[in-house]
Amino acid sequence: MTVEILFVFALLFVTIVLFVTEKFPVDLVALMVMATLLLSRIISPEDGIAGFSNSATVTIAAMFVISSGLFKTGALNVFEVKLTQIGRRSFFAVLFALMVIVGAISAFVNNTATVAIFMPIVLGVAKASKVSPSKLLMPLSFASMFGGVCTLIGTSTNILVSSIAEQHGLPAFGMFEFTAAGLVFFLVGLLYMMFAGVRMIPSTRSSEDLTENFEMADYLTELILLPKAKSVNRRLSEAPLVHDLDIDILEVFRGGKRLLLPEPGIILKAYDVLRVRANVQEIRAIQEREGIAIKSGLQWRDRDLESGQAVLVEVVIPHNSLLEGKSLEGIKFRDRFGSIVLALRRSGGIRHEKLETIPLRTGDALLIEVRRDQLVHLKQHSEFVFISEVDVPTFRKAKIVPALAIVSGVVACSALGIFPIVVSAIAGAVLLILIGCLSLDEAYEAIDWRVIFLLAGLLTLGTALDKSGAVILISDALVSGIGRWGPIALLSALFFVTTMLSNVMSNSATAALLAPIAIATAQAQGLSPRPFLVAVMFGASLSFMTPVGYQTNTLIYGPGQYKFSDFLRIGTPLNIIFWLLATWMIPQIWPF
Repeated sequence: MTVEILFVFALLFVTIVLFVTEKFPVDLVALMVMATLLLSRIISPEDGIAGFSNSATVTIAAMFVISSGLFKTGALNVFEVKLTQIGRRSFFAVLFALMVIVGAISAFVNNTATVAIFMPIVLGVAKASKVSPSKLLMPLSFASMFGGVCTLIGTSTNILVSSIAEQHGLPAFGMFEFTAAGLVFFLVGLLYMMFAGVRMIPSTRSSEDLTENFEMADYLTELILLPKAKSVNRRLSEAPLVHDLDIDILEVFRGGKRLLLPEPGIILKAYDVLRVRANVQEIRAIQEREGIAIKSGLQWRDRDLESGQAVLVEVVIPHNSLLEGKSLEGIKFRDRFGSIVLALRRSGGIRHEKLETIPLRTGDALLIEVRRDQLVHLKQHSEFVFISEVDVPTFRKAKIVPALAIVSGVVACSALGIFPIVVSAIAGAVLLILIGCLSLDEAYEAIDWRVIFLLAGLLTLGTALDKSGAVILISDALVSGIGRWGPIALLSALFFVTTMLSNVMSNSATAALLAPIAIATAQAQGLSPRPFLVAVMFGASLSFMTPVGYQTNTLIYGPGQYKFSDFLRIGTPLNIIFWLLATWMIPQIWPF
């Protein structure tokens, strides 16, 4: 146990704690790790930045572009009509069709993006089927994970572990090397969700009216400014009504005209009708003010807040959004997007008060009133995932066939060994840009740079674990503690640890840290590392017990109005089934 090993172990412990507690964004933690290792001189500068040029990092960046190019053609939205038709006839038929379609797509394109595309579709299908969307959103997320383990490019975890294997002098994994095992997991997961899982999912989202869904009835009201009101003839930003109370003025009705999201400089006039968002205490305080009358008996629905100029939308803050940790006030949300947040749903609860100062988190669902002329800008912003579809998006449908041909070519070239996956992925991304499936700017926006920096930083930590000798110490501990029970026990333990870690921290981070340990453990026993690496791949990608372990679960958490316990109740049996299945099946396909 050298000083270097102790230092690396301490850094590893701090890294895991920061990942689990989410004290800092995961990509920032990874960069902090990289900087610490470089400053401590445990690794060389060349090794420190090698993660940025790693084939896995480059391949994943290219696959982000390929997925985006395919989505922008509208190729996946052709399933919406068919799913809606099936949904009107049978819930279980549409559940089966949805999971099969999403699983098949997720085997070849980014599963987080697939879920984001299908979420508005699922809400429409649920409405047509007259069931709660929560009954379909969790199966949607789980199906994307089932499909992701079926091919090399189905999830970034597979690409990452394959690259780590190559770095250690082992052969890369083939495009369809996981397909047989992946299909078994898919079939078992599908049967579990169809006959057991869906019955345990609560029906939480009973209404598609967003105003009712976000429980806005007690937080919206209309005020009439009488001539004696102190706010009359004052600028909105200076009016005592706004300055002294925690309210948002959504609209001003004046002389038959409707002024949506009025500017701070507007002068308030006598007999203006103000539509405001305020809590019960603020409304009571307003009642005590001279010169203000409150309308009573209002029953709010979406149509009351929507007009030709305004619309209500529901959005979710996705994984790795730049808005994480920032407040609406800090990013000047109203000025920047021409819209206002009316409510926020988080961890099963709804917040209506002091929204401006609440730091945003991944999975937060926001109810937004937005000007129609700002809607396109809002929808183009990569920091939001739209749950409610307002207008039919403009797809490049003429590019569907060429895009599908290019994606098929990427898969075929890699599967047949014509080119390595990194080469075919880069070529495919360039071709999609050249034929106009997406612009160069859209390609840059499609890449989740936080994931890229996360991977680069964690690959650096993996290198430090390896070169310092820490990996050998960990593998020796595993062998001495569990190895006497045989290789199957070692593999089972590795799958279990990987799955548990992936349920509380990034699956890519888990894979990057455990893949070198899996290789060293196998080599210490004189066994093939392949089955142990597969255990890490599957264990990292199949985490169902929490809404924070996998990005797709986080994405559906708010819109589905789930509780944390829902994932524990439904996901825990599934994780146990997959653990037992993996312990038996992996050695059958990849012998020791």
